[in-house]
Amino acid sequence: MSEDSQIPPTTATKAIAASTRQPPPESIESIRVRQLVILSFWAIVVFLGLPIWFWTTSIDRARLPLQEMMGWAEGRLCKPSFPLQIVVEAPLLQENDVIRVIRATQHALDDQNDFPLHHLRLRIGSNYIPSNSSHHTRLPQRSSEIDKSSDHITQLQEEALIITLVPQSGLTAARAELQTQSASLEILYPPHLVSPASSTSFPLATFIAAQLQDLFAEERALISRTLRANPASISGQAAVGPGQTSVISTNSAAGTKDQWLGNIQAPSPELAARLASRTTRTPRYAPTYHITISLFSPDGWPSSWDIESAISEYLAPLLRSASVISRFTVDTQTQLYASFSPSVREPEYDASRGVWTLREGDLSGFINAAEWPLSPSIGAGPTLNFIIYVPDPSTSPLVIRESHANSWLIPQWGGVVILNPSVSALPNETQATDLSKEDLRPALLVFSHQLLSFLGVPQSSSSILLQLQTLTRVRAVSLLLSASATMGSLARLTVALPSIAIPETVSRAVDVTLEHLEKTCNTLKDGRFAAALENAKIAETAAERGFFEKSMVGQVYFPDEHKVAVYLPLLGPVGVPLIMSALKEIKRIWTAYRSKNQVS
Repeated sequence: MSEDSQIPPTTATKAIAASTRQPPPESIESIRVRQLVILSFWAIVVFLGLPIWFWTTSIDRARLPLQEMMGWAEGRLCKPSFPLQIVVEAPLLQENDVIRVIRATQHALDDQNDFPLHHLRLRIGSNYIPSNSSHHTRLPQRSSEIDKSSDHITQLQEEALIITLVPQSGLTAARAELQTQSASLEILYPPHLVSPASSTSFPLATFIAAQLQDLFAEERALISRTLRANPASISGQAAVGPGQTSVISTNSAAGTKDQWLGNIQAPSPELAARLASRTTRTPRYAPTYHITISLFSPDGWPSSWDIESAISEYLAPLLRSASVISRFTVDTQTQLYASFSPSVREPEYDASRGVWTLREGDLSGFINAAEWPLSPSIGAGPTLNFIIYVPDPSTSPLVIRESHANSWLIPQWGGVVILNPSVSALPNETQATDLSKEDLRPALLVFSHQLLSFLGVPQSSSSILLQLQTLTRVRAVSLLLSASATMGSLARLTVALPSIAIPETVSRAVDVTLEHLEKTCNTLKDGRFAAALENAKIAETAAERGFFEKSMVGQVYFPDEHKVAVYLPLLGPVGVPLIMSALKEIKRIWTAYRSKNQVS
């Protein structure tokens, strides 16, 4: 090898070799094109992609009056009251004597009243002997003259009760007779109880006040029980507006209820037992109930039954009277050769009484659900099943061994009547006798009483009209509290889930609910309880419709974690090249800027 080949390369040679390996410098035009491409992609993302994404994924949240909704839920916006107007008629008493009786009775009632929300207000009626006349009757008074007993008693539009004072000379003590077909109470008393000599003690007024307290005791207990069970008590934190929070505790709601209830005494053990059985027996309130009356027989008779006439005469009047509380639809069906459940032991003959008996322990399995067509969901509302079972003539009459009864009630479901037809209705060898309207009368009357039990009417009063009036007031306040509690739940749900959609239909439903809640409260205070119940129904329906809005409920099951899992596989492959190219171009511009500054 020659000496020239052993000479190491010089520094200039290395620089020339390195320069030959570098790519040629970019032209200004290519740099500008690359920048425009990057900017165009980012412009599409920022000015087109993001707006479309925001528009297609944005959640419409209508504004809700959260403070007002929570106010109703806490009971701060309405204190329900029940002013019951009681009219006193005295066709055989002078006007001044009637006023004295009313004032003394009113003072006795006020002294005994331990429930400030439920108060009885007496006023004079239109039937008495005027002080300046000897006539026994008088035409109805003008509205300005109605209040004769006290200046603070106002005229109400509904009369809860009419008291008729009837003096009888043969009596030694006063007694009361409640009319079963009307809201009327007759007070029969000896004439000396209203004499001027009795003005100091006035035993008649004390007797009337005691009768009224006993008559409305169960109603007061029902209303206080409803208020105590108010689901509006809440806890924790709940927002009352955008960016605002309010700490709401159970103490405020409990304190409000305590102020409402006052010092009401606990009900008697007998009344408490009736209230407890009412809770387990009565189904949940519904604006519409469907009644199914079914006839089952283990053999081929009766071939027909006059059920339409029986319903029209014995059941329809009650349904019309109760229509202010709920609507009712009635359906009937028959099935022959349908025996009771095989799990029930065969009837046993009781020779001492000459009847066939069923054990009370077998009644729970009496319904043959496998073969009897008893649908639980016929119609728009819940179904109440009333069953007439006609036993075989060979095992008739059939009764329950322990109670000797032939009917029983199944809580929240319906009732059963074992119809033992009369001898004339039993089939003979020549013809099969049908069940007439008179044969069905006992069963329909039992169903009427069972229906009243399902509706939850008080059992202490024998007057159907008084029972329905009491139920009207109880239902009105229960629906008022239920709709208010739903408003509170919706407000808390709106705050707890900021990603949930609040459509305009929910906002309109809330507005309707709040409007009719206020109307319900006002009509309760005015004593117009039928109107209060109608407004409470509308409020409850609108509240349920708003809370269970389908489009809103669906958002609850679409959490943010699910959105991340959907977006990452899409945004990753698209976003990484855009971000890296933008960073690389920014770095090149920054390097060129620094080099330019160093040269200068």
